[in-house]
Amino acid sequence: MTNKPGISVRTAQPDRSGACLISPHIPLDRAYEMRFTSTPRGARLARRLAAHRLDVWGVAYDTGPHDAIVLVVGELTANAVRHGHVPGRDFHLHLRVIAETGTVRIEVTDTRGELVPPRPDSLADPGTDDTGGRGLLLVAGLVRRWDWYRRSDGPGKTVWAEYELREGAPGIG
Repeated sequence: MTNKPGISVRTAQPDRSGACLISPHIPLDRAYEMRFTSTPRGARLARRLAAHRLDVWGVAYDTGPHDAIVLVVGELTANAVRHGHVPGRDFHLHLRVIAETGTVRIEVTDTRGELVPPRPDSLADPGTDDTGGRGLLLVAGLVRRWDWYRRSDGPGKTVWAEYELREGAPGIG
């Protein structure tokens, strides 16, 4: 492609203002979903791509909301790999900004249905000698609400969490 003299060419840059995420005047819902290999490498890639996507949507890197959401994505994807792994099956990440409610919803689906997490109201503090069991407590402390449900379209479960974006929070406008 050639340009005619005198015509400027400009490349599009993502809007990083962030105000569009929760402004009642410009409601924009955003969604991102992808399947990843059920491996630690797949969980890392899901976390990194979610972090990038949030930044493009206006939830800037190195802000409280960005770091919290990425931490939740990391925990849920790591759990899908550790507790939901079925050989030859992937896990699915669905990340969505819901402008009307001002929330980010994170959903991670795996194909293992017999191992399910506890319900939010029955989370127990792990003992001092336990080497695991703190991840969902961390998630519960960061998000407005979370839970899980069994998949209706196949084996497995979906664990979801909703993080509430607050107007005026860093990176949100």
